[in-house]
Amino acid sequence: MNPAISVRDLTKTYAEGTVPVPALVNVNLDVQGGEMMMLIGPSGSGKTTLLSIMGCILRPTSGSVRIGGREVTSLTEKELPRVRLDHVGFIFQSFNLFHALTAGENIELALDLKGIKGRKARLRASQLLADVDLADKYRAHPADLSGGEKQRVAIARALAGEPDIILADEPTAALDSHSGRTVIELLRGLARQRDRAVVIVTHDPRTLESADRIVHIEDGRILPG
Repeated sequence: MNPAISVRDLTKTYAEGTVPVPALVNVNLDVQGGEMMMLIGPSGSGKTTLLSIMGCILRPTSGSVRIGGREVTSLTEKELPRVRLDHVGFIFQSFNLFHALTAGENIELALDLKGIKGRKARLRASQLLADVDLADKYRAHPADLSGGEKQRVAIARALAGEPDIILADEPTAALDSHSGRTVIELLRGLARQRDRAVVIVTHDPRTLESADRIVHIEDGRILPG
């Protein structure tokens, strides 16, 4: 069975003036469906760069990324949005909610990208909010939600496309311990009960005990262990 996502010999180099700066060096990594993996390392170690390449937001300098067994690094810029839409859900530290829209409307917007509109979208958004224990927050605007509630709306939105892979960049960094624990439990449930591959970039030591696997990265390289 293919991993949900697989990277091989992945390298990413940035140019600072005339000097090449390696961000990732020969990274090899597989993530299985049903697994929650934590990616940890110092600031500037390449964690977010790796997450962005795995999510088809950045292109690598060289190497291979396979999603569900399909090579995606060779796809065109027109083809990549479809891969992201069909397979990947993103969760960000800053929530990235539209403040002019209600919680439900933020999710409906993601559903619209999948061609789900009108009453069907409203019902689906309501169910997604119920799944993250926010059934009563459909009409609430982000300004009226706590940090933990905003992050749960962001999780519901990430699930709108039924993705195989959830990529989360510091999802608990702005949250108190109780809210952070709730968010991690939700993500662990997605991995174990719904067979999603969940990859979390984190500096938060409170989250690590929930991981199925912890991967250390430093200076752009995966450390043995």
